[in-house]
Amino acid sequence: MSDTTGLPTLDVEAWTCPAPLRERPRVVMGHGGGGVLSAELVQQIFAPAFGGEALAQLGDSAVLSLGGARLAFSTDSYVVRPLFFPGGSIGDLAVNGTVNDLAMSGARAAYLSCGFILEEGVELDTVTRVARAMGAAARTAGVEVATGDTKVVEAGHGDGIFVNTAGIGVVPPGVDLRPQRVVPGDVVIVSGAIGVHGVAIMSVREGLEFGVEIASDCAPLGGLVEAMLAVTPDLHVLRDPTRGGLAAALNEIASASGTGVVLQERAVPVPPSVANACAILGLDPMYIANEGKLVAFVPREHADAVLGAMRAHPLGADAVIIGEAVEAHPGMVVARTGLGGTRVVDLPIGEQLPRIC
Repeated sequence: MSDTTGLPTLDVEAWTCPAPLRERPRVVMGHGGGGVLSAELVQQIFAPAFGGEALAQLGDSAVLSLGGARLAFSTDSYVVRPLFFPGGSIGDLAVNGTVNDLAMSGARAAYLSCGFILEEGVELDTVTRVARAMGAAARTAGVEVATGDTKVVEAGHGDGIFVNTAGIGVVPPGVDLRPQRVVPGDVVIVSGAIGVHGVAIMSVREGLEFGVEIASDCAPLGGLVEAMLAVTPDLHVLRDPTRGGLAAALNEIASASGTGVVLQERAVPVPPSVANACAILGLDPMYIANEGKLVAFVPREHADAVLGAMRAHPLGADAVIIGEAVEAHPGMVVARTGLGGTRVVDLPIGEQLPRIC
């Protein structure tokens, strides 16, 4: 049996395998990794404690109605180590990460807040470099840092600098980006090469050399999203595949939409430098974080036009179609390999590379 993609239909109900034991009395690093442990933390502790319809969306940002306007609202915290790396810094991440979360709702970020948690003893020159990087990134993204806060913890109780940012933006009329809108037949597009940010962080943190410097892809995606929406407001969902990488983003969308996702593995753009680093270290680039890429589910009739608009933008020049949503195996992501086989691309339990954002 096969579906419309030509792939064999998977009888997942007949599969059995032992589930890993995840009951833990204490927080572990994997709880911050964007995978299964992160989802359990949110679903079992935070969501029941806070409740509310807005939180139930569990998207990159919440879309709220206030005074007749539709606002996107998001917050994120950054604990990356090291603070500075090829292609950016914790300051760039703090701005672009929140700007991008808002963009995934179709909103153009307008204002950010900024909270600094500083460790006693950190050099003020380092704080200045981070603040200046944030200011420059904000100007590039067209957003204003409007308010903030600073706290200091004792030496040995932090790691130099942690940053929190929150942001708000306005969602244009007619834009409704959420995974529940995905339907079988939607085309999956990724805006460019994956895995670059995580490997860039790892290379400087661990002192590894791969024959070429790998720089983070950290960038604000608001302009790229505007170019896509100019083609049609009828995009179904956008995600920036940060923690947990492309695999986590696709699994979250498949689960929330009740559709399956089929990828053509050879179509997924992985730079040779990232592929080589992953091969050496036994990592899968599908699970490595990105900070300047997005994945889009687009109605098939608009896919070519949207892809063309993406490729005309500097941050989408290497955009490519990598798969489609299907009716088969709902909630599951599978990849067709170069040898003609099929493998399941599951949601990661924890994180391959901690402290990358």
